[in-house]
Amino acid sequence: MRKFFFLFSFLFLILVSSSCSSKSNLPVKKLILTNADGKEITVKAEIASTFAERQNGFMFRQTIPDGTGMLFIFEEEQILDFWMKNTPHPLSIAYIDKNGRIRDILDMTPFSLANVTSSTKVLYALEVPQGWYEKVGVRVGDKLRLDF
Repeated sequence: MRKFFFLFSFLFLILVSSSCSSKSNLPVKKLILTNADGKEITVKAEIASTFAERQNGFMFRQTIPDGTGMLFIFEEEQILDFWMKNTPHPLSIAYIDKNGRIRDILDMTPFSLANVTSSTKVLYALEVPQGWYEKVGVRVGDKLRLDF
């Protein structure tokens, strides 16, 4: 009976922790992207600036509405690799350099363990629902305002 109680308690904790992991307590900021035509596009982004926040990202999120995203902030510029482990929603990622210039926009496949790698050293990555960048007219070379 005691073994059953411990097993049940362990399984309950796993269930509770995995259901909570889809919720975010990250700060949210309105970010401004400026395209080549000078048009400003707003995205409401969760800010992931610590190792643990970046590791969790959008894992387990079933839906991510258009106009929202997650900005990953790193301590120094580097070649970045992202993957979609445990991430069911298709995403697009923009890799952004220290000056706010978008260097790459790449699509990512749900649940894929394949690395999606930046072409150059960058300081930021902005994930949004797949196709959103194209829909709003944001392209490589456009800028993220860095006053967040």
